[in-house]
Amino acid sequence: MQNYSKEETLDPQDWQAMRELGHRMVDDMMHYLQTIREQPVWQPLPAQVKEHFKQPLPLEPQGDERAYQDFLENVLPYPHGNIHPRYWGFVNGTGSALGMLSEMLAATVNPNVGGGDHSAVYVERQVLDWCKEMLGYSPQASGILVSGGSMANLMGLAIARNTQTDFDVRNEGVRAAPGLMTVYCSSETHSSAQKAVELLGLGRKALRQVPVDRDYRLDLAGLKKMLAADRAAGHLPFCIVGNAGTVNTGAIDPLDALADICRRENLWFHVDGAFGALAYLAPESRGLLAGMERADSLAFDLHKWMYLPYEAGCLLVKNKAAHEKAFAVVPTYLAPHERGLMAGPPWFANYGVQLSRGFRALKIWLAFKACGIDKFRRLIHQNILQARYLAQLVQESPALELMAPAPLNIVCFRFTAKQLDEAGHNEVNRRILMELHERGIAVPTSTVLQGKYVLRAAITNHRSRREDFAVLARETTRIGEELLQQNKFLKNPHS
Repeated sequence: MQNYSKEETLDPQDWQAMRELGHRMVDDMMHYLQTIREQPVWQPLPAQVKEHFKQPLPLEPQGDERAYQDFLENVLPYPHGNIHPRYWGFVNGTGSALGMLSEMLAATVNPNVGGGDHSAVYVERQVLDWCKEMLGYSPQASGILVSGGSMANLMGLAIARNTQTDFDVRNEGVRAAPGLMTVYCSSETHSSAQKAVELLGLGRKALRQVPVDRDYRLDLAGLKKMLAADRAAGHLPFCIVGNAGTVNTGAIDPLDALADICRRENLWFHVDGAFGALAYLAPESRGLLAGMERADSLAFDLHKWMYLPYEAGCLLVKNKAAHEKAFAVVPTYLAPHERGLMAGPPWFANYGVQLSRGFRALKIWLAFKACGIDKFRRLIHQNILQARYLAQLVQESPALELMAPAPLNIVCFRFTAKQLDEAGHNEVNRRILMELHERGIAVPTSTVLQGKYVLRAAITNHRSRREDFAVLARETTRIGEELLQQNKFLKNPHS
């Protein structure tokens, strides 16, 4: 018979020692955040650190102190960099000291927010109500917190696919459609749209990528031609995706006009507002997003332009019944009850993919309460003004060139010199980017616009100051001139 007299737990044997370690962790991380400006934005991992992460599975305990020391030595010095004031890569948020502590609180309570009658469920419901109010949605609309914009886009398109047909997609599958079910978006739309149509069984061919105008906005005439051609061919258009800020340039599609087309053509209107939707909070920029509030579904990320820790994405859906119908499955062991833990509001598990769901809402709830939405309005507008300042620095520099309009918070530019051809321009700017990263100066990232490699600064950083953008412009120019002196990129190195 097995001996159960030596039962174990993961709780500390010495609570005082764990308390002291916890206080040290908080102090260390507060100091790290307070002094982050003094650190390099990013630095390469040395070979020995990479080798360290190849150690075998630890079978015996190393202890809390040793494990934490390993973190300090091998993890903390080599971050992604997005909490630094001169990080403007991809579209990454920065987090905050309160956000860090919020994650500790959420992990302490550690609920599964798939459903049930407990406080975390009500916190998320309130956060969703606040998000609806912020972005002009009805209180009766539906919503759910998800990992990020990619998941929100997938779910929004899944609801559209299931709603805009006269057959039961969940039961019969898309093979029951009499023709190809088609989705329309601009050629600048995020790659998550392609992933979504593939994962939903529609096939890559179902995604119609509409050309853009000179400002990288979806061309309405081109869209109308595609719709007419597909209907004539017997296909089944069911959804248009509008961009409230494209990831390449921050371009905003003509959302009001797209909403009109969707109503006229009986199509679902989904808006990918991963970061740009939140510009709606700033009164000075709200007009740019006219029509966004008419979307049937809206995807956005609070971990981007609301500066919250990862992960904090959101999907809002106007038709609550359609939202639930797309995902709800209720096995017997999850059947609701009148009282007890199995009571409470409708389960979030019936409005999304996940049954196991973390307490994402707490950091949002605490941040909104602690800071107030007006503070976030001002920070978002501050970032937009900083983007304009960077664009101005670029336009005033004889060595830099602005490569696209900057309607929101993304600035695309490049180093340029008369002795460079296009291949030379592309290569020198590619080298500049890597040098900026490896020297720890700044982290913009890149994109390609009309075949031209450009540096791209996406400004969703509450720690940035105007002086940081002056550093970016100055150092981009200085590194470019250094590289030119090496004579590696000239059309004629002997000229």
